[in-house]
Amino acid sequence: MDHSCPYIASLTREPFLFYEMRITAKLMCSDLNEDEIRKQIVQQNLFQYPTEKSVSRIARACIKRLYGLQDEGLVYGIASQPTDVAKQICLYAMMRRSRLVREFMVTVIGEKYRLKDYTFGKIDLNTFFMRLQEQEDTVASWSDSTITKLKQIITRVLVETEYLDNIRADHLNLVWLHPILENAIKRNGDAAVLPAFHCFSQVEMYK
Repeated sequence: MDHSCPYIASLTREPFLFYEMRITAKLMCSDLNEDEIRKQIVQQNLFQYPTEKSVSRIARACIKRLYGLQDEGLVYGIASQPTDVAKQICLYAMMRRSRLVREFMVTVIGEKYRLKDYTFGKIDLNTFFMRLQEQEDTVASWSDSTITKLKQIITRVLVETEYLDNIRADHLNLVWLHPILENAIKRNGDAAVLPAFHCFSQVEMYK
């Protein structure tokens, strides 16, 4: 991931999307090209959305996340692995596409794991966004409603991937990084994200 890429708020329209990512990954694994995948999703309304426009937009978002993994094994993992494994890969796919999600997971979640501080609450999200608003003009320009929506989406992502038991949980669970993803992260030279998955043993080695 290019760390100079801008912060974008597209998560307000393109949240975790596990169900949609699973469907799209299965089509990608059947050797369809990007246009064929999108066409099939839209024509058959595989996402069960109310409008063709929304189906097409989310299909494009899923395809971009899957291609952003740059790893056919991980795409296959989303398509075929058990839900917990596939969801963890989907989180990594989000981190590869979204600088916002990546930095939150590494600088907030990863740092809490490093310090063995498993408390979690609104203050952690508030502090993260306040810091970004002070440092980045783009984030400072976002409306309060956009920031609120992003906080809600990030919290739901943490619940979906079992970092939190529910949206009101006040502590982080210890997650286990599945080997299929750990190996891919190392192959990608992306060891900086390992702390976000409560994995530290190889971080220094792969820096």
